[in-house]
Amino acid sequence: MSTGACVVLSVFTFLLGLVLARRRPALPEGDRKDEDTFTTLHIAAMAAPALRSGLTRDSARRAVRHLRALLGTAAVAITSTEAALAWDGACTDEVITHARTALTTGRAHVFAGEPHGAVVVPLTVEGRVVGALAAYDAELSAALVRTVAEVAKWVSGQLELAELDASRRRAMEAELRALRAQISPHFVYNALTTIASFVRTDPERARELLLDFADFSRYALSKARDFTTLADELTCVDRYLLLERARFGDRLRFSVQVSPEVLPVPVPFLCLQPLVENAIKHGMGKRDGAGEVRVVVRDAGPEAHISVEDDGSGMDPEHARQVLDDDPRRQGNGIGLANVDVRMRQIYGEEYGLVVETAIGAGTKVKLRVPKARHSSL
Repeated sequence: MSTGACVVLSVFTFLLGLVLARRRPALPEGDRKDEDTFTTLHIAAMAAPALRSGLTRDSARRAVRHLRALLGTAAVAITSTEAALAWDGACTDEVITHARTALTTGRAHVFAGEPHGAVVVPLTVEGRVVGALAAYDAELSAALVRTVAEVAKWVSGQLELAELDASRRRAMEAELRALRAQISPHFVYNALTTIASFVRTDPERARELLLDFADFSRYALSKARDFTTLADELTCVDRYLLLERARFGDRLRFSVQVSPEVLPVPVPFLCLQPLVENAIKHGMGKRDGAGEVRVVVRDAGPEAHISVEDDGSGMDPEHARQVLDDDPRRQGNGIGLANVDVRMRQIYGEEYGLVVETAIGAGTKVKLRVPKARHSSL
């Protein structure tokens, strides 16, 4: 478990004993504890989404009033290392001066003043001081100092989780760029060679194929995105298959069956074309006769189920597992499969990795499931 997650879990125990003790209603002991627990968790849940987007002026503005409600103080301010980002209540003009002391020392500080004193605690992410939480109140008790310190620790945990989310997104974007860079140079060479072969014998066919190649390249190399629609992904696959059909002629047969209901479903960008490329590569690359590739996309309630199947020579199931376990950044066979598998599991969870059904001499079927509801991690 990450440091940020541990902080989130541990701080709540402390908060339940301190945050609302300063303003508890006259309720029976059991009811009061339940009410305190609910109120603390509810307020924290209101602040968390903003903080999970990182420390910015907008996120601080959206979170600060909830933090003030959590602390129950006259005013609360959030600063970066350079400026006051947001405040709720009547904060003094000295907030950034107070914050600089805490930012410089990396420790909590208490400032006496009229009509309100201040408790200022640094906010940290992975050991780096990134800002400060300042609470202003007429009564500066030891309990308030401890409470502000614990709330600051919880805020730091949320900001650390935001940093982890950002790092994860950057890693996934890097993998996507790597996948695009791995569009087979051999495919590009073969496609252009095939188009060139029609220039004199069938200029109209060459022109159509060149437009198909342009459409495929425009999509595959377009501006980075996280998701596209299943309809757009299938259009890319269609262009790719037309180019490969021109190359292999009647040796390559393919069929695409799609349930219309799933066409608008959001899917990770470039999640299908690598599977089709793999099917053609292994289905046609090791045989002299004709080969068939079948793409089936069907509606399965809350999910879309997709399969890409070839009738090629197949492979040993153990080798298929090794292909999926391979580092998707390495050059070699199976890069497309490993890359798609990693991205599917990162986005949707471990249970959404690719499933490969194969045996020597029995062809290969690759299956994946995509939830219809777009995932919130990207």
